[in-house]
Amino acid sequence: MSDPNSASQISFAQAFFCSAFAACFAEFCTLPLDTAKVRLQLQKKVGIDEDASLPKYKGLLGTMKTIAREEGISALWKGVVPGMHRQCVYGGLRIGLYDPVKTFLVGSAFVGEVPLYHMILAALLTGALAITVANPTDLVKVRLQAEGQLPPGVPKRYSGAMDAYSTIVRQEGLGALWTGLGPNIARNAIINAAELASYDQVKMTILKIPGFTDSAFTHLLAGLGAGLFAVFIGSPVDVVKSRMMGDSTYKSTFDCFLKTSFNEGFLAFYKGFIPNFGRVGAWNVIMFLTLEQAKKFFSG
Repeated sequence: MSDPNSASQISFAQAFFCSAFAACFAEFCTLPLDTAKVRLQLQKKVGIDEDASLPKYKGLLGTMKTIAREEGISALWKGVVPGMHRQCVYGGLRIGLYDPVKTFLVGSAFVGEVPLYHMILAALLTGALAITVANPTDLVKVRLQAEGQLPPGVPKRYSGAMDAYSTIVRQEGLGALWTGLGPNIARNAIINAAELASYDQVKMTILKIPGFTDSAFTHLLAGLGAGLFAVFIGSPVDVVKSRMMGDSTYKSTFDCFLKTSFNEGFLAFYKGFIPNFGRVGAWNVIMFLTLEQAKKFFSG
């Protein structure tokens, strides 16, 4: 992905297919890690005057075991259908458009290493554009995840992903599918830049080390680097987003940020950092490894 002319080797349709396939495959493989990560983030710190029992969830693997034991192993893949919808549209566009936009910014005649700021700008633009198109899939995924919070006996609003789309449009109007677009653009543009630009930069740096080639091992290392950087940048936003999704007591995003900061301290924004890195790091490694191989297949 670091070659500005790489986009010309395959068509946009092929690039979109490669990106969507890689993103969906990575999503399916790592969704159990994401489920565990969200549960750990939603688990609040126990106060002195509160129930002194031990936390229900401990560590990434422990959380996965608890969920599988209490809710069944399929619970680890909750939201997989809208998750796939989201990755197909969002992943396909943000990753598939990255190389063409990067080439456009530097010019088709450009030769050499693309400046980092061009990489960041390209990723910011493609992330913002992609989530604008994919916002309905994000909304439906959140709505379906929220169904699990309903008290026993309360009927579910949606029978599945497609029913959720049609019900929201019928009851709330077409524009409701783009609820929360502003914060979503900011979050996803920043995280997209953290992942794609850092992957390119880490990959170029590794390839300068004697003995390293454009191999699967290089892609693995660059994917880990991209995942680590993305988690450092995105963890605070991700924790607040998880809290807002899973707890209706917060009045707004700012209210959630203030209460979390005052009640639990700044480190609470990095709660679940290890499982988050486990999820994001694994997602990036699988996605970039799959993407690079798929692009090589199409480019010959």
